Amino acid sequence: MPTVDPDAINFVPKSSFSRREMLVTSLAAGFALAVEPVMADTQIKTSSDGLEAGEVKIPVKDGDMPAYRAMPNGKGPYPTVLVVQEIFGVHEHIRDVCRRFAKLGYFAIAPELYARQGDPSKVSDITALMKDIVSKVPDEQVMADLDACVAWAQGSGKADTARLGITGFCWGGRITWLYAAHNPKLKAGVAWYGRLLGESKPLTPKHPLDLVADLKAPVLGLYGGADQGIPVESVDKMRAALKAANKPGEIIVYPDTPHAFHADYRPSYRKEAADDGWKRLQAWFKQNGVV
Repeated sequence: MPTVDPDAINFVPKSSFSRREMLVTSLAAGFALAVEPVMADTQIKTSSDGLEAGEVKIPVKDGDMPAYRAMPNGKGPYPTVLVVQEIFGVHEHIRDVCRRFAKLGYFAIAPELYARQGDPSKVSDITALMKDIVSKVPDEQVMADLDACVAWAQGSGKADTARLGITGFCWGGRITWLYAAHNPKLKAGVAWYGRLLGESKPLTPKHPLDLVADLKAPVLGLYGGADQGIPVESVDKMRAALKAANKPGEIIVYPDTPHAFHADYRPSYRKEAADDGWKRLQAWFKQNGVV
């Protein structure tokens, strides 16, 4: 597995907001090529027994976006959680996270947010993945796609979007902070090692530290003290900014812990921190009305 931290790479995007063709129309099976080798001995596998789980299509303004949805087998409505992918897209780990939420009684949905820019499952090199796909995804598009997921979930009759939460990992951790500044109906977010600072670019004009004053929901940030791409100094700045803005957020830093410590299928996995973070996530959602 390459040691390059995806959150530390920045490229000048070449696409624009106007791109409309869906390049990905269905989710790939298994794992993205760039995550090899998969650590099978630590990988968590959550059964779909007792669940309604599988791929769905989310109507957006320029087509149908593929997503993975998991919920208990029943009438609902269930509290709703948006699950935002790592840079690798909606592969098996993200689908498993959705099933874990469903086992807890949630309606969980993970949209393939790169569907217009390319298929991350087919790219074997992280640098190429960042340059050719991830850097071309506009924040504005992502916010609209997440809003579309909430609308679709509400329309299903099985989701209670008045109890709405969001969580994301790596690239999705940054998106979690952004969505908490975007959607006034969001109850709470949990951001796993999402980048907090960055250069302002046309497709990514603002970053979490720029948006602290705009946060509309409390966010729990979970970070590794040994993350080479997200310095502890930037985490400290975010914590201080939350306090200065009187925003109800919290940041936990796990000492000597690397980036992607929740990714149980990768060598970066740290079970103790991952388990503690998952417990804190559940408590955070409960405390803030996502139950």
